[in-house]
Amino acid sequence: MTDKSVRVRIEGRVQGVWFRAWTREQAMVRGLDGWVCNQADGTVEAVFSGPQSLVDDMLNACHQGPTLARVDGVHVQGEPKPVDPGFVLR
Repeated sequence: MTDKSVRVRIEGRVQGVWFRAWTREQAMVRGLDGWVCNQADGTVEAVFSGPQSLVDDMLNACHQGPTLARVDGVHVQGEPKPVDPGFVLR
């Protein structure tokens, strides 16, 4: 199975709607490594790393987000695999 690591910037109404906690929960269910944090510009940034199919599934989920979120854009770029295992809130 091929691994994949990406950095994602999610735009829209994604702060103050539990997006980070939802992202952590969804990533952990999939067994992904990485992190998620709010950015000063109102976006949420995350790194997802793991089996390609699970990372792709997580990216698809990010287009919807949690119930109160409104996702206007998901921008993805390649990223080196995180050094530390697990998924954390930053």
